Amino acid sequence: MKTIALIDYDSGNLHSAARALRVAANEAKKTREIQITRDPDTIAYADRIVLPGVGHFADCAANLRKHDGLIEALEEAILKRGVPFFGICVGQQLLATRGLEDGETPGLNWIPGTVDLIKPGADYRVPHMGWNELTLTQDHPVLAGLGAEPHVYFTHSYAYTQIDEAHIAARTHYGTPLVAAVARDNLFATQFHPEKSQKTGLKILSNFVLWQP
Repeated sequence: MKTIALIDYDSGNLHSAARALRVAANEAKKTREIQITRDPDTIAYADRIVLPGVGHFADCAANLRKHDGLIEALEEAILKRGVPFFGICVGQQLLATRGLEDGETPGLNWIPGTVDLIKPGADYRVPHMGWNELTLTQDHPVLAGLGAEPHVYFTHSYAYTQIDEAHIAARTHYGTPLVAAVARDNLFATQFHPEKSQKTGLKILSNFVLWQP
């Protein structure tokens, strides 16, 4: 049976993400085993990898780095073997070169950029919490078939900046344009939470299950 490795590094909303992935796989008519893991050997044999993330950039980066062999296993599978990858919320932010939350912290630098505090203006509160419309900037397979005016659920105070336009897959508007999804090669990641985004989120996860980069 093909597997989806959902990475457990003490920083993710694992159980809701696992439930959503199971439903998405069923909707895609694919049988997939969802493995919650940080084991390098399990990651090495996974067919797809999902990195969730909840909390502060610095804390999540530290948690990722404290587990021996975890980053090396992810890089071997994702960057060298080309395993399809999905990052969620801080799991997206960690792909950046650096994060500026709680000081400057190095990211994975898989999709170069900076994660900085959003500044939407006086009429908009930070953190940004709630439903917002996606504006697609790429014809990306993971974002296919979302219908008109797709809305997804956000909860964040920081977002990608200083990023190559070619790597932005979707934006949203919250007083100012914000990066909502990024993509490069076999990497795809969202600032929003697909597991909390109901029908639209499940469609995105189903697309990921079927995606062949």
